Amino acid sequence: MQHVTRRWTLALAALIISLIAACQPIQPATPEAAAPSTEGSTIGSLVVYSGRSENLVGPLITKFSEATGIQVDVRYAGTSEMAATLLEEGANSPADIFFSQDGGALGELSKAGLLAPLPATVLDQVPVTLQGQNGDWVGISGRARVLVYNNSELSEEDLPDDVWGLTEEKWRGRVGWAPTNASFQTFVTAMRVSEGDERTLEWLEAMVANDVQSYDGNAIIVESVAAGEISVGLTNHYYLYRFLAEQGESFSARNYYFRTPHAGSIINVAGAAILNTAKNPEAAEQFIEYLLSTEAQQFFADETFEYPLIAADIEVPDILLPLSKIATPDIQLNDLDDLAGTLELLQVSGALD
Repeated sequence: MQHVTRRWTLALAALIISLIAACQPIQPATPEAAAPSTEGSTIGSLVVYSGRSENLVGPLITKFSEATGIQVDVRYAGTSEMAATLLEEGANSPADIFFSQDGGALGELSKAGLLAPLPATVLDQVPVTLQGQNGDWVGISGRARVLVYNNSELSEEDLPDDVWGLTEEKWRGRVGWAPTNASFQTFVTAMRVSEGDERTLEWLEAMVANDVQSYDGNAIIVESVAAGEISVGLTNHYYLYRFLAEQGESFSARNYYFRTPHAGSIINVAGAAILNTAKNPEAAEQFIEYLLSTEAQQFFADETFEYPLIAADIEVPDILLPLSKIATPDIQLNDLDDLAGTLELLQVSGALD
């Protein structure tokens, strides 16, 4: 695979250059306008590299800035692109915080030695299985991998037990995925961990041969399923609930949780870490502590339909299937740190150009 690795490296370098040029900081609401309380805070500024989209976490970051008086400059891009940027920048990165869409990218940066240890006051709030094994990143909110399906066309009885069923001829051209999405890539990494590279490559190539439809993100997959353009799509659980909240029960899509424990139903996390070159580590700790506060965890449950991770009494919408009822595989998030290997496998299979 040497020629593939070289081509991937050159493409990644070009991506990094274009990403750095495109990512510009945004300014939160000014402290004067919000009349924030700065009691107990360290006034300063933070640079956050966010693999989470602005429409999801921008309001929460603004709330933090208003509450503390700390200016936050955010650079948004895909999680894998942001991770690649941080690896390229190394010790010269201006970032204080990496807010990742998934644990795999955080594990990659931890393995590269770019992250600072987090205090016990932060780590103790989250189950040990949902944080970095070196104590240098922590889960902020949880999400489940699901198969979204058109419920006007299909019932749950029509759906396969696991992702291997999607390689059958009856699903030709009817399945959507987002191979550039970080959560999808983490799912593939989980499949590599549980079934090995050879078996995972076999699945990827079978999906490509079965005319799987590629999309740029999860939301467009859900829309395409509801519109009948495809029948099912691999995505995260919470995208559907935003459409249901806006359009009601008539929206023709629903989530399906695979019946058998498999990487296709892995519970992943959005997580955060402090770079060990952070210019303002004290304010960075405040930022992560805020993300794990009751206020922020309730925000994730109410506004983004994600699972809160702290032990506090957070009200979870009834629409969320309890994590205990999902047939999840026995895979540790700490093991999902080989993003580069997954990207190479996706290219070799033809899932990525």
